[in-house]
Amino acid sequence: MGNRGRANERGRTKPAVIGGMIAVVLGGAGFGVYTVYDGGAAADDSASTADERKPAVKTGPLSAAEVKSAATTFLTAWQSGDVTKAAATTNDTAAARTLLTGYGKEARIKDVTLTPGTRSGAKMPFSVKGTVSYNGQTKALSYDSQLTVVRRAEDGKPLVDWQSSVVHPDLEDGDRLVTGEAGTPPVKALGRDGGELTAAKYPSLGTVLDGLREKYGKKAGGKAGIELRVIRKGSSGDSAKATEGDEGAPDKTLLELSKGTPGTVRTTLNPSLQATAEEQVAKKPKASLVMTKASTGEILAVANSGRGFNTAFQGSLAPGSTMKIISASLLLDKGLASMDEQHPCPKFSTYGGWKFQNDDKFEIKGGTFKASFARSCNTAFISQAKELSDDDLTKQAQEVFGLGKNNWSIGVSSFDGAVPVQSDAQMAASLIGQGAVRMNPLNMASVVATAKTGTFRQPYLVSPDVDDRTLAKAPRSLSASTRAQLQELLQYTAAAGTAAEAMAGLGPDTGAKTGSAEVDGQKKPNGWFTAWKGDLAAAGVVQQGGHGGEAAGPLVAAMLKAGS
Repeated sequence: MGNRGRANERGRTKPAVIGGMIAVVLGGAGFGVYTVYDGGAAADDSASTADERKPAVKTGPLSAAEVKSAATTFLTAWQSGDVTKAAATTNDTAAARTLLTGYGKEARIKDVTLTPGTRSGAKMPFSVKGTVSYNGQTKALSYDSQLTVVRRAEDGKPLVDWQSSVVHPDLEDGDRLVTGEAGTPPVKALGRDGGELTAAKYPSLGTVLDGLREKYGKKAGGKAGIELRVIRKGSSGDSAKATEGDEGAPDKTLLELSKGTPGTVRTTLNPSLQATAEEQVAKKPKASLVMTKASTGEILAVANSGRGFNTAFQGSLAPGSTMKIISASLLLDKGLASMDEQHPCPKFSTYGGWKFQNDDKFEIKGGTFKASFARSCNTAFISQAKELSDDDLTKQAQEVFGLGKNNWSIGVSSFDGAVPVQSDAQMAASLIGQGAVRMNPLNMASVVATAKTGTFRQPYLVSPDVDDRTLAKAPRSLSASTRAQLQELLQYTAAAGTAAEAMAGLGPDTGAKTGSAEVDGQKKPNGWFTAWKGDLAAAGVVQQGGHGGEAAGPLVAAMLKAGS
């Protein structure tokens, strides 16, 4: 999307007709080609064909001059307060006008100075400085943002590609900026040791702390201040709106004009383990970690490489072969597999019209289910799909592992996993953590904790004693036989299977499972790893990281070691 430059009328020579096309020469160089319409009737009559010519739409990459011009026009208009003109330089005039108007009227931001940075391709970074004023309270505001220039398809004109994040990087489409008395008081979050947890010290906790404020701000007894806030789409602006299971990001404070009096909320987080988690996710882009206490469900640490969306709690990703923990328990329960009995692991297995294979097309001849599990053999599970009903895996996930019922109440918003009923090839794919199955590290830490203890205990960040909420429960525990076999399968995988390298040196009371989830459009799969050591359960994912044992394994192992 972009701007087709208008031809300069000065210095134009008479067009020359070349094979049914008219080449217009400007300044000694070919400027463009125009089609001759209405047959050849006017091929020798330039006057009559002048109105018949249709200029070609400019395409191709934007030039540096086009990007700079479009960006400068937009920023200049925004800075001067000409919202209509600024919005007209974008590819979504209505949305841009609404948000830019609100920038002054709702957010109360004035005296805006916008300074362009150094262009990179079609992107133009810029800095923002201004002041926020409300009822006699004034405070300086500064931040950095970025815009992208694109070419409009119908005429090639360069325009700013409108995203709400252009106005502020914390905005998502549909969000608003509002300055006024905050809907809820701030909270002072404490770790399990009583020390304060801040986003400055633990950057990954930014969204978690925002969520705690939404949930407990009014209950904790604080007093609201005056703030510039991001009000999320669908929010009334009253942060007490949050409900458990709400997958949206919480409202966010950007600037305090006057501080409120915070209430106090104690969490289950372990500051030392939280610091380790922060260090570990910093090693990989798009990494997320969760650690829990297996016997209680208390969340001890949560961290993400990114500072925006909380993938660890709210992510919805295919879990790959870590799902085989649940699938193995199902096969063991139904007598379709037994740890030390022979179990098929061919190179390929077909079900529902799909042909499934193992990584690198390996096979295990005459091997046991234990050997197949430890090596993460896909076909060992696909081969049993014909013996299962469409809803068997869904029931196992819900009734034993407490997943997919949207009823977890951890203290902030979370996604509780999804294992929908599938049929044919999709059902088979679900057995190996593909298809429609969706999880996040919190879910998978809970899964390995259930495998360790035999009973689902819903993870939680804030004790239910704080607000008398009810934690989710699962109707049944693992049978004694299935629990014993499942534990040994995970222990063997940690000692001699795909998880062995990452788990080396962590001792005998450990179990682990790796996973690699293929995602359309990605060159590398998402790498998963979940494990226990003693009473600690942890899980992690590195998106586009490759094999789970190599990508996420070292991060999870470091957490288990730190907690020992």
